[in-house]
Amino acid sequence: QVQLVESGGGLVQPGGSLRLSCAASGIGFSIYDMGWYRQAPGKQRELVALITRDGITNYLDGVKGRFTISRDNAKNMVSLQMASLKHEDTAVYYCNAVWYKSTYWGQGTQVTVSS
Repeated sequence: QVQLVESGGGLVQPGGSLRLSCAASGIGFSIYDMGWYRQAPGKQRELVALITRDGITNYLDGVKGRFTISRDNAKNMVSLQMASLKHEDTAVYYCNAVWYKSTYWGQGTQVTVSS
């Protein structure tokens, strides 16, 4: 059974930091491209950051320089370090794993940026 379990969300003040983690099980983690998506109320889900199985990263323009995605293949984990958080970063953040036509999602973790 494939599971992606996110953790690390919460309430943070503008300018603060959070680290999201996603623990994967039931998949050959190292061959998957891993991503973090987010969905704010009333908006479409969008790709925030991606790290390929080769370690190549890509970011949404609005988070470049503030967010960092990383993976630990030994631990089957992908993380998203978020800094200088803004109100507009408020959303449910989802972990995603893709390999060819196989794609899996986590249940999401809420990130709220508010003073």
